[in-house]
Amino acid sequence: MEADGKPPSGARVRLERVAIVLFRPRLPENIGAVARAACNMGINRLLAVQPEDLDFERMAMMATGPAVRLLEGMAVHADLALALAPFQYVVGTTARLGGVRTDYLSPREMAGRLIDLSAHNDVALLFGPENFGLTNDELPFCHALVHIPTAECSSLNLAQAVMVMAYELFTAASPRSGFVPRLANSRELESMYAMLQETLLKINFISHQNPEHWMFNVRRLFSRHGLRAREAQVIKGICRQIDWYVGKRLGESKDQDRGEPKKNAPGPAWRRETGASSCQKPPGPGNGPLRGWPFPNHCAVYSQSLGLYGSMKVLDLRTSKCIQSLSN
Repeated sequence: MEADGKPPSGARVRLERVAIVLFRPRLPENIGAVARAACNMGINRLLAVQPEDLDFERMAMMATGPAVRLLEGMAVHADLALALAPFQYVVGTTARLGGVRTDYLSPREMAGRLIDLSAHNDVALLFGPENFGLTNDELPFCHALVHIPTAECSSLNLAQAVMVMAYELFTAASPRSGFVPRLANSRELESMYAMLQETLLKINFISHQNPEHWMFNVRRLFSRHGLRAREAQVIKGICRQIDWYVGKRLGESKDQDRGEPKKNAPGPAWRRETGASSCQKPPGPGNGPLRGWPFPNHCAVYSQSLGLYGSMKVLDLRTSKCIQSLSN
C-alpha cells in the first residue's frame, strides 16, 4: 500500500474475476461479515454452498451498507461441483497441514500468482465450515492451497480469514505482467478426471480401493501445470482410445479362451505379422532371426499389458537403420 492509501501501481489482480465461495457456512452473521470484508476489498461476487441458515436480517446486520448488495446478489448452491463449475482456478484455504496438505502458499504468494491468472480466468477462493474447514473430500477441486500463518492461537474467524485473503489480493501488484491463457474450467476438468479415473482403473494403474486417493496425485500433477480446455479434450481422447483398445483385446481374449480362432487370421499374432510358417519359433533370444521380422537384431520380451495377452514388443535396436525404420 502506498503512502496516500491507494494500492500500488502496476499489474493488478482482476478483482471482478474473483469470487468468495463459502462451503457449508453455519451462521448467518458470519456470512454477513464475509460480505462486508469482501466489499471492503473490492470483491463483489459471493457464493454460498449448502448453507445451514440464510436468515437475511441476521446477515444484513453484520454486512451493513453497500455490502448488503452482495447478500442480495449472492448465489446459493446445493452442490459444490456445480458451484465451482464455471471457475478456471480454485484456491482452497486450510488451517491444518500435513498429509495431502503439504504443498501450500501464503496469502501474499497466492496473490502474486493471481495477478497473471486473473487476467483471463475466473478465480474462486474456497472457504470451509467455521468449525473444521475444508475436508479431504473438497481438496480435489482445488488447484492450490493457501495457509494463513498465525501465532500459537491459530483459530481465525471465517470473516477474518476472508479479509486477510481479500486484502492481499487488493494490494498485490507487479511491475510487469506475464501471460496466462484461459484454462479449462472446473466442469471441463471434472469430466476429464472422471474419464481418466475410469480408464486408469481398467488398466490397473491405480488401486480399486479408494481410487480417489490415488487420483489426488494425478490431479496435483495437472493442476501444477494448468490445462487448457483443448488439452483436457486431448486427455479424454486418449482415454477413449485406451478404452476401445482394452475392449478389443478383451474380446480377442474371450475368443481364445473359448478356443475360437480369429476370423481370417489363423495362428498367433507374431506369425500373422511376420509371415512365419507354423514350424518356426517365435522371435526370442537363441531362436535366430526370423524371416520377415522388421528388426533382425532383436530380442522379444514377453509383456502382459493391461492384464491381457502381451501386446508390447521390446526391441533391441542395434543399428541406425533399425531406429529409422521404427520412427517411420
